[in-house]
Amino acid sequence: MAWESLISTVMLISVSGALAPGPLFFATVTYGIKGGAKSGFMVALGHTVFEFPLVVAIALGLFSVINMAQSKLFIGFAGSVAIIVFGILQLRDALRQGATSNGSINFKIPANAFLAGLIFTGLNPFFIIWWLTIGMKLVLDSLLLASLIGVCIMYVSHVWIDYAWLVLVSHLAKKATNFIKGRWMKALIVSLSIILIALGVIILVNVLLG
Repeated sequence: MAWESLISTVMLISVSGALAPGPLFFATVTYGIKGGAKSGFMVALGHTVFEFPLVVAIALGLFSVINMAQSKLFIGFAGSVAIIVFGILQLRDALRQGATSNGSINFKIPANAFLAGLIFTGLNPFFIIWWLTIGMKLVLDSLLLASLIGVCIMYVSHVWIDYAWLVLVSHLAKKATNFIKGRWMKALIVSLSIILIALGVIILVNVLLG
């Protein structure tokens, strides 16, 4: 596979993965409401801090499908519990907080955006499975082209899409606060919290049954 073909393939696959709604997406919306584009950047940075070492480990043969089979139950259980707890804390704070004087909702967030990006990435078994299946083909192709330098080029071609998407999502979430005020903002935060809790439960059930 030539470079232009690999990079275009990486970008196409990355877009389809980045745009798929998941815990990281909904957490980014929540942080974006509070902190705007900066929050999205921090979520993406936390995501990268876990993802890049994983990609390098796959390239070096240190992480395989066998490793995933051995750790999937733990990762899936811990990840789903983290998502559920995050959603519950967020829901609790949204329900407790009233509208401020300017009509917006003043609510607390139980962790910072960087940690959310790190935790929701590292404890998501489906994310790791993606890199051990679809992503592994990209890693192997880039290794064949230019060894570890190729892997780095491939990863840069992939990760900029995560940053662009998460920053855009958080920016738009912040802008939405100009139009959504008071009880409607509270309803939005409550809805996001419930979605996160539901996603955590779905992941937990799939892991336990799978």
